[in-house]
Amino acid sequence: MLEMRPDCERCGSELPADQGGAFICSFECTFCAECADQLDETCPNCGGELLDRPARVGDALKKYPASTARRFSGNDN
Repeated sequence: MLEMRPDCERCGSELPADQGGAFICSFECTFCAECADQLDETCPNCGGELLDRPARVGDALKKYPASTARRFSGNDN
């Protein structure tokens, strides 16, 4: 099951689990659309492809809440 991380690792922007606009690699490194575009949709951590993260909504989000652990370090990659 996807962790659904709450923020962009590069800029810190909010990425709610119930909305589109997040991109992830196979290790779930998470970036906003703007940062993913600037990174040519390639994860700077593992070199993997960044793809659209699906949204989690309704009862699924209630039963399996998104992570609250933030990943933004404040460093510009």
